[in-house]
Amino acid sequence: MRRFNTTGPCDPALHYMVPPLERLPEARTAVERGDYFVVHAPRQTGKTTTLRALARALTAEGTVAALHFSCETGEPAGDDYENAQQAILATLRGQARIQLPQELRPSEPWPPAPPLSLLSTALAEWARACPRRLALFFDEIDALRGESLRAVLRQLRDGFPDRPQAFPWSVALCGLRDVRDYRVASGSDPGRMGTSSPFNIKVSSPRLPDFIEAEVRSLYAQHTAETGQPFTEEALSRSFELSQGQPWLTNALAREIVEVLGVPLREPITREHVEQAREQLILARATHLDSLVARLREPRVRRVLEPVLAGEVIASDTYDDDVSYVHDLGLIAPDNPVRIANPIYREVIVRVLASAVEGNVQADPRSFVDPEGRLDLRRILTEFAAFWREHGEVLAAGMPYHEVAPQLVLMAYLQRVVNGGGQIDREYGVGRGRIDLCIRWPYRAPDGSRAVQREGIELKVWTAGKPDPLARGLEQLEGYLEQLGLDHGVLAVFDRRPEALPIEERTRFEDARTPGHGYAVTVLRG
Repeated sequence: MRRFNTTGPCDPALHYMVPPLERLPEARTAVERGDYFVVHAPRQTGKTTTLRALARALTAEGTVAALHFSCETGEPAGDDYENAQQAILATLRGQARIQLPQELRPSEPWPPAPPLSLLSTALAEWARACPRRLALFFDEIDALRGESLRAVLRQLRDGFPDRPQAFPWSVALCGLRDVRDYRVASGSDPGRMGTSSPFNIKVSSPRLPDFIEAEVRSLYAQHTAETGQPFTEEALSRSFELSQGQPWLTNALAREIVEVLGVPLREPITREHVEQAREQLILARATHLDSLVARLREPRVRRVLEPVLAGEVIASDTYDDDVSYVHDLGLIAPDNPVRIANPIYREVIVRVLASAVEGNVQADPRSFVDPEGRLDLRRILTEFAAFWREHGEVLAAGMPYHEVAPQLVLMAYLQRVVNGGGQIDREYGVGRGRIDLCIRWPYRAPDGSRAVQREGIELKVWTAGKPDPLARGLEQLEGYLEQLGLDHGVLAVFDRRPEALPIEERTRFEDARTPGHGYAVTVLRG
């Protein structure tokens, strides 16, 4: 039986797959035109699978000799461009033995050449000897750094006019970033990229897209066709909602359900199974998620994500470059407004940023559950207020995203308490001016039926030169409570003004009402 794949390239004999050649039709067109181009996309989106399939198809059609290979072997060489080129050429030859028939492979050994032209000399000789035009796909090109990357790009650019008789007809550079960021990897100032490029012969720069909903459904339908196990309509919709078609997440959710949760094949896969898989993926923080969160402390990433978390607008003289970079990493959605790419990333980012605080929370989650099995939210807030008075300033000062530190501390505290049996849904984004939280806590109702307690909380910050956000917060909270179908809520307002009272004096509770419907609101000042 085939499986949902979450590690490495997909194999149609082993894995359920979205047809790879349909995902990037521009690449075939570029090769047919003899273009030099860039393919970029975040990690674990199917770049390697797509390019390998394209190389096989083009070679089988008999018009070109197409080869896909990785430049990762050159990464350890750093600035040693001679060793980096030798590593790449060794990988290229090894893959040619696997992917190409004898008559299309390069001759052995590679011709002698000066260190700065090892690659171009080898490719030129191969192009002259090969009975077909060459199409080469340099995967993981951005694994190269400094002088090694520059040496490779310069040689490809210099050989470009000699194609196809004496240089490869078409070249694709494939990696995490678009070509505009290659200047950074090759040692240029990341603050201002400018417009010049060490690979200015590229014609296009297609980005491998995420799956659309129809493709997610088609992928899951392959499992149903092979096993007879259906996905309910709610499960299919929720899976796409959580993943937004990100290929690794799409496969990981299904794999978690089928292999880890082990839902029997005789049972349909439901929305509840998808929710369980979501939570386990977030808690496990698999390699793919860890590779993303490792970027959160990068200045370029922080300049984009901090205002997204705080609900403020992004104001920076490097705005376009920063947003494009974070988009290339896959952390934000491809269209405006700027927002986190999908709900799973949104949750992982907050939990990672708040994880250090959560480890300092000593509260026992069971102590906040009343005899009826419901959460005692007022007691949680009272305990948090005491925690905030004692530790708030120290913890907030140590947070990597200073502008959103108080909100992260409260979210960490709530996560520690709720994680034992419920979940927290979060909504935040550029220009919202707030963070909205919905606590969902399952419990057993008096009649024995299962029920879900919901609590709506809004977080705001009072900053220097701004009026008290209480009135605006009550108005916004009212809209959120209407959305949730609740008639009560909590508004937390953190005072970050230099002239604010000491934390011991300003941390208190107030009662208020929303301006329209008069919903009861507990206001926590901090």
